[in-house]
Amino acid sequence: MKVVLFCGGSGMRLRGYADDVPKPMVQIGTRPIMWHLMKYYAHFGHKDFILCLGYKGNCIKDYFLHYDESVSNNFVWSKGGKNVELLNRDMDDWTITFVETGANANIGQRLKAIEPYVQGEDMFLANYGDGLSDVPLPGMLDTFRKSNAIASLLLVQPTSSFDIVYTGSEGTVREIRPITRTDMWINGGFFAMRNEIFQHILPGEELVREPFQRLIDKQALLAHKYNGFWQCMDTFKDKQHLEELNQGLAPWKVWNQTPNSLADYQCELLEENKDQPVAASARI
Repeated sequence: MKVVLFCGGSGMRLRGYADDVPKPMVQIGTRPIMWHLMKYYAHFGHKDFILCLGYKGNCIKDYFLHYDESVSNNFVWSKGGKNVELLNRDMDDWTITFVETGANANIGQRLKAIEPYVQGEDMFLANYGDGLSDVPLPGMLDTFRKSNAIASLLLVQPTSSFDIVYTGSEGTVREIRPITRTDMWINGGFFAMRNEIFQHILPGEELVREPFQRLIDKQALLAHKYNGFWQCMDTFKDKQHLEELNQGLAPWKVWNQTPNSLADYQCELLEENKDQPVAASARI
């Protein structure tokens, strides 16, 4: 199944750190966040990527055109450097299509621009390209396949440190609750779509505004709620958090996790979330 990645963002809230590269190229460890996301999809067998380029798209092209696997993989060096034997590989079986979709285009316009590249595909995946998760993708896709929905999106709970304040009619504060312990859900940026989605996108429209509203009216938009790991990279603080996680288990690295390590992580997650209320609503 093809994977469409929206790579045109400038990352305004990362300015000062990422002035010279587009947001998807900001590194976590030795590789850009986009590589981590592509590796996640490849782990589940989805290795045919379409990159929707925009702001400084040439940086993304150059990265892959001059990709040096020896920088971040183990290798054996011999004969004075004439022979370099890689002990593991990153992406030798990936296929990547680079498409210029406009420097100032929104997500809906970028998606519409790559329509010719997913013709003949009954379904395809899409992602904002700036967030990581360990959501079990096969389960999400199986639910979508069995539905009559045209699109499905991942719903996650915010990772913000802000608090929600509940007040009475006179303005008296009734309760203060961390936003992570409310029934608020947000769009996590992981999508599955059927080809019919293009029939619902008009020129200039933002994907989750008018097109998704049309799907909502038709009861053709499916939500997949996930309480597990999800983290976007909107700010420098988010980047620091991902860097810290990258030094340890790094939950999104499903390709590295053994069944035991994954089970331990899920047990810890259940323990942390045991007092959270059951979600009853969703927001896009």
